[in-house]
Amino acid sequence: MTLPPSFRRSGYAAAAPSVEIDVAAYAPLVRKLASIMIARLPASVDLGDLIQVGMIGLIEASRQFDPTQGVLFETFASQRIRGAMLDELRREDWLPRQARRNSRQIEETIARLEHQFGRAPLESEIAAEMGMELAQYQDMLSDCKGTTLLHFEDFSGGGDESSHNPVANVADEDSPDPLSALADDSFRQQLVDAIKLLPERDQLVMALYYEQELNLKEIGAVLGVTESRVCQLHSQAVARLRAKLKDWL
Repeated sequence: MTLPPSFRRSGYAAAAPSVEIDVAAYAPLVRKLASIMIARLPASVDLGDLIQVGMIGLIEASRQFDPTQGVLFETFASQRIRGAMLDELRREDWLPRQARRNSRQIEETIARLEHQFGRAPLESEIAAEMGMELAQYQDMLSDCKGTTLLHFEDFSGGGDESSHNPVANVADEDSPDPLSALADDSFRQQLVDAIKLLPERDQLVMALYYEQELNLKEIGAVLGVTESRVCQLHSQAVARLRAKLKDWL
């Protein structure tokens, strides 16, 4: 296995795994986690790269696993595999800055129109407010594939990308992170309430994606639309939620 340069620099090493753990037996777990994660990322992210990084996380987990802690190895390894993948994505700055700017512009427009109309705005209304054709707006949604409910820069202390490094902030063990925020009971309740206010189609997309863990192609089959259209709907649903939770964020 050839290690990515970033892992060689950061001190990871592909030493032999612990004899107690059959690493090869858990390779399908790495592929499964990588496949779930890749569905939420831009097309520029390669599945093979994620799997390779995840295997390194698996090897590290096999070295560090302590069965006396009462945790199943699969549970322990899953956390380490996801962590290794996320660390690499942060180092690579996987979501382009323009996509982040577009995402924020969509969120701000949705929030403004919701306040104006007292309801969720239609796609055509969002596009008109942004001064573009509907097809152009939908293309922008496609470019925002990979945006998440909580962005790393939400915890950077400011939104100026030229003066703040959200990745460095998240890497700080003493700073808050998106997963911790999602674990907050008050936030989760606000999130549930916000989802209930989404248009019915958006609610269905979120339920199929996050609860049923269907991929974009499978959701497209359920809705009778293309995979790219599902990607647009997912990006828009996330933007609607972020607009509703703007004060909390």
